[in-house]
Amino acid sequence: MRNVERITSVKSELLDIFMSMEVDEHAERRRSAAQRNLRARRGIELHREFQQLSREIAPLPDEDERQESELH
Repeated sequence: MRNVERITSVKSELLDIFMSMEVDEHAERRRSAAQRNLRARRGIELHREFQQLSREIAPLPDEDERQESELH
């Protein structure tokens, strides 16, 4: 009977170890997914910021063109 109890105990411990490993792996996958999402979101924000800056800093007309338009 003792052997059966020991086997049951070892099985229980192995199951606990396996379950804790699964929980840890799941938590790591969630952290990795969150980091990927944050990097993607920041990339989109940067892209939009650069687009806006490009529009705001659009090339100004040359000095000659401005003087001509002022004369006319």
